Amino acid sequence: MGDWYTVGLAAGLGVAIGILAAGVFPRRYVAPLLAAAVGLALGLVVENWQEALAGFVGGFLGGFGATPIVRGALRRGGTRGGVAALVGVAALAAAALAFVPVVGYVEAVVLPALGLRTRSREPDRHAGLRTLARD
Repeated sequence: MGDWYTVGLAAGLGVAIGILAAGVFPRRYVAPLLAAAVGLALGLVVENWQEALAGFVGGFLGGFGATPIVRGALRRGGTRGGVAALVGVAALAAAALAFVPVVGYVEAVVLPALGLRTRSREPDRHAGLRTLARD
């Protein structure tokens, strides 16, 4: 297929690792950094430095994009085990889709955008208490 396919594959697998890392470690900075390190190693296994860089970037972006979604699910009452299981299934689906040409690139762009959109739609934390304090 070509080098562009393996780079996209590494990016998509990195995104899947980022999703899984966010499910296991739903901390804002832990999941992206851990996923980036694992994505880097996975990219080196796939081929060479281009794939390693794509795995690093994909892992970071996957962890960055999935963490707000996982944290929101936990904050709204989801159990830790249930959310981790569902996120694990989503990570497997993302890994399977990474083998489709060009989809790995799309995953690396769409997931962080979805995470940023989710983060921007969150309500202010104690807005009700602030409005009561003004009276």
